[in-house]
Amino acid sequence: MPELPSGTVTFLFSDIEGSTRLAQERAVAWPQLLARHQEIVRAAIARNHGTEVDTQGDSFFVAFDSASSAVAAAADVQRALAREAWPEEARIRVRIGIHTGEAMVQDATYVGVAVHRAARITHAGHGGQVLVSAATRALLGDTLPDGVSLLALGRHRLRDLDLPEDLAQLVIEGLQADFPPLRTLDHTPNNLPSQATSFLGRHREIAEIVARLASTRLLTLTGPGGTGKTRLSLRAAAAAVDRFPDGVYFVPLGDITQLELVLPTIAHELGLPDRGGARPLERLATHLADRQVLIVLDNFEQVLGAARDVAELMSVAPRLGVLVTSRAPLHVYGEQEYPVPPLDVPDPRALPSAEAVGRYESVALFVERARAALPTFRLTDDNAAAVAEICVRLDGLPLAIELAAARIKLLSPQSMLERLGHRLSLLAGGARDLPTRQQTLRGAIEWSFDLLDEGDRRLFAAFATFVGGAAFDAIESVCRDDDYDVFECLASLVDKSLVRRLDGASGEPRFTMLETIREYAAERLDESGRSDEVRALHAAWYVDLAERAAEVIMGPDKRAWLDRLDEEHGNLRAALDWAMGRADVETAMRLVSALWRFWQMRGHLAEGLDRARAALALPGAEQYPECQARALDAAGGLAYWMGDGEMAASFYERELELQRALGNRSGEAWALYSLSFTDMYWGSVVDGKFDPAKLERARERIREAVRLYRDIGDAVGTALALWGEANVLWSLAPPVDSPEFAEVERRAVEAREMFDRIGDSFMVGWATYTVALTTLRRGLHDRSEELLAEALRIFHDAGDVTGYVLVLDGFAYLALLRGDRQRAARLSGAVAVLEQRTGTGLNPPNRTVLGFDVSVLHGDPEVNAAWAEGERMTTDDAIAYALGGAASDAEVTEA
Repeated sequence: MPELPSGTVTFLFSDIEGSTRLAQERAVAWPQLLARHQEIVRAAIARNHGTEVDTQGDSFFVAFDSASSAVAAAADVQRALAREAWPEEARIRVRIGIHTGEAMVQDATYVGVAVHRAARITHAGHGGQVLVSAATRALLGDTLPDGVSLLALGRHRLRDLDLPEDLAQLVIEGLQADFPPLRTLDHTPNNLPSQATSFLGRHREIAEIVARLASTRLLTLTGPGGTGKTRLSLRAAAAAVDRFPDGVYFVPLGDITQLELVLPTIAHELGLPDRGGARPLERLATHLADRQVLIVLDNFEQVLGAARDVAELMSVAPRLGVLVTSRAPLHVYGEQEYPVPPLDVPDPRALPSAEAVGRYESVALFVERARAALPTFRLTDDNAAAVAEICVRLDGLPLAIELAAARIKLLSPQSMLERLGHRLSLLAGGARDLPTRQQTLRGAIEWSFDLLDEGDRRLFAAFATFVGGAAFDAIESVCRDDDYDVFECLASLVDKSLVRRLDGASGEPRFTMLETIREYAAERLDESGRSDEVRALHAAWYVDLAERAAEVIMGPDKRAWLDRLDEEHGNLRAALDWAMGRADVETAMRLVSALWRFWQMRGHLAEGLDRARAALALPGAEQYPECQARALDAAGGLAYWMGDGEMAASFYERELELQRALGNRSGEAWALYSLSFTDMYWGSVVDGKFDPAKLERARERIREAVRLYRDIGDAVGTALALWGEANVLWSLAPPVDSPEFAEVERRAVEAREMFDRIGDSFMVGWATYTVALTTLRRGLHDRSEELLAEALRIFHDAGDVTGYVLVLDGFAYLALLRGDRQRAARLSGAVAVLEQRTGTGLNPPNRTVLGFDVSVLHGDPEVNAAWAEGERMTTDDAIAYALGGAASDAEVTEA
C-alpha cells in the first residue's frame, strides 16, 4: 500500500452508471468490460500522480496532492472511455465526483466528512459527468487542463449531508456537456428541513434503515428521548430519496395531541388543499393512489391511538412508505421496529490516543458542539480521557452530549465530569429554537413519563433501584405491587423505550435503563414515599442471591456463578451501600461474607476489603456473633490475598476467639487453617528464609485444624488442611532428597486427589499448583510446565483472576530456570500489570520460597523491551502466551 497523501487532499470517487444492469444483461462479457474500465482509470491515475486508496467492483477512491491533478485525471478518464470501442448497448459511462478537504487517516484509509462529501457529490452525477465542489474549484484558479472549462450548477442539497454544496461541472471539449438534473434532494419533491448543525456518524444505522425501507412499508425508529431519532430519520429519508421519486415529506407531530388531527397534518405537509369538504383520508387516498412517496411521521408517541389511521392510509395508498419516530411502536400489521442505539463510546479503561478517541461518534459530537460554543476548544491528550468519560456517563445519548458540550464556556471537561453526578440539573440550556422538551434532558424524559399510565409510572420509579439492570425474577420480587401487574407494566416500559431488553450472561433476558433515565426515575421514587420499602426489598433479594452463590461458588459451576455476580455487581454494591447508609450491620456483614470469594477471584480485592472493614466497624456488630465471625473471615481473606499478612492475622485472631466462644469447631478449624498461612508467609525473614518460630506455630495450627476436621468428619475441610500442611512444610524449604520434602509431595498429591473426588475445582487448581512447585524444586521442568498449564486452565476457565496471576508467575520462574530470560521478562511484565490491576499480593512470599528474584529481570537492560511487551499484553494474550510455549514468542499481541 503506497503512502497516503496528508494535509489538504483532493479526493476523487468514480463508478459506472448502471453497473448492476450491465452485469446482469452482459454476464459473459461483464468481467472483460470491467477489467478494461479499470485499466483506463488506473492509467489516468498514474499519469496524474494519484494514489489509489480503494477499489470495490466498478468504483474507485483516489487521493491527489493537488486539485489540478485530480481534475486532469478525471478529464483523461472521460476522454479515454469515450474513445474506447465498447460493444453495442454496453458502453461504459462513468460518473466522477471531486472534493478537497482535510485528510484524516485511519486503518490505511481516509475517514471523515470530506470523504463522505466527495462520495455524495459523485452519487449526484450521471454517467460521463464530472462534478467538482466549491472547495476544489477555489483551488483550481486558472490551472485547468487544455480543452477543459467549468460550468457552475448552483447550490444543491446532497443526500444525507446537512449543508448545501456549490457544484460545478467539467466541460470537456468534444464530450457530452448536457446532462439531466442532478440527483440531489432539490430534484425530488420534499419538505425535509435543513439542519443548522452537522450530522455526525450513524453511517451503519442509515444504511440499515435505507435497506429496511426497501423491504417494508412501515418502519418505526424507537428509543428514549435524546437518542437522536428525528435527525436520524431525516438523514435516512434523504439517503432513500431515489426510491421515492414522487416525494419525501417530513410531518412533525410533536405539538399534536388530538388523534383526529394526524391525517389533516399529513395532508397539510403534502400541500393538499382542503376543498369540497372531502375527508382527509379521501384527499390523501386520491393524491397518493399511484404515487411512490415516503412520509416521515415524527414524534408519534403521544398520538399512538392514530396508528389505525396510518394503517388505513397505507391500505389505500399501496406505494406509500412510512418512516416513524416514536418512543413506542405502533403495533399495526406489517410494521418493523428499529431500536435506535446510542452513539458509540470509547472504553475509558483502555483509551487510545486523543486522535483515535476523537473518531468515536459520541466524542466527535461533543467536540463539534463544544467548538460551536467555544471556538478555541480542542481535544487534547490532557482532556481526552475526561471527554471520553463524559460520553460514557451520558450513555452516548446525542441530546445529553450536546447539552454537556454547550457548558464548555463555563466548565472544562474535567470540571464537567466532577459535576455529572447530577446529570439532569447540569444538562439544561439547549438551543431556544428547539421544542421545550429538547432544551433539557429532564424535559425529554418527562415528556415520556407524562405519557405513562399510573401502573407504568409506579414500576418506572421502582425500577430505579436496579443498577445495571436485572432479570425478570428480581424485578418481579423487588417491584411487586398490588396496584399493577409487573409483567404487563414492564412490557409497556420496554415498548415505550424507557427500559431496554438485553441478553443476560446466562442467555436469559435482562432489562436495564440508561443511567440518565434511571436518575430521573430515582427522583420519582423518592417523591413517591415508597423508596425505603422498595430498596429494602432490593437489598433482601441481593443478599439472598449472594448467599446462594457463596454456597456453590467453589463447585463445578463456579464460572457461571462468578459471571452472574459480575453481571449483578452494580446491584450488589447498591444493596451494600443502602445497608451501610442505614447502619444495617447484619445485612452489611451478610453481604461482605457472601461476596468475598467473588471479590477475590475477580480482582476486586481493595474494594472488598474496604467494604468488609466498613461493615465490621458499624455499631452493634457484636450483637450478631455468627455473622460477625463470617465477616471477619472475609476481611482476613481479602487482606491475605492483598499480601497484608499482619492485617489478615488480626482479623483471623478475632475470628478464632469468636468461633471458640460459639463452640463452632468447624469455624475454629477454619480460623486455625487461615492463621497457619499468615504465620507461614508473613513471619520475619532471616537470611532469606522464613522465621522458624513462626513456621513452627504455623505447623502446630494446621495440624490442629487437620485433627478438628477429621474429628467432625468434614472431608472438604480435611483436604484443605492437608493441602495447607503441605504448604507449611514446603515453606521450611527442606532439601529435595529429604523425608520432609517427600512428605510435602505426599500431602499435596493426597489433597489434590481428595479435591478431585469431591469436585472442588478451585482447590484442585491450587493443589495442582503446589505439586507443580515441588517438581520445579526437583528440576522436572517438563512436568512442571504440564502441571502449571493444568492449573492455569482451571483458573482461566473460571475467570479466577487472582489464581492465574500466581500461576503466570510460576511460568515466568520456569522460563528463567530454563535460561529463557526474554520469555521470563515478558511473562513477568504481564504479571506486574495484573498484580497492580487486581491488588493481588501473594507473589512476593511465594517467590521467597522459590528463590525467585524478579528484580534480576526488571533491572536488566537486555530484557527491558520484553518486559514492556508483557506489560502491554491483554490478560488473554498473557495466558495464551504462557500456554503456547516458546514458539509463540514471535506472536505477542499488544493490547
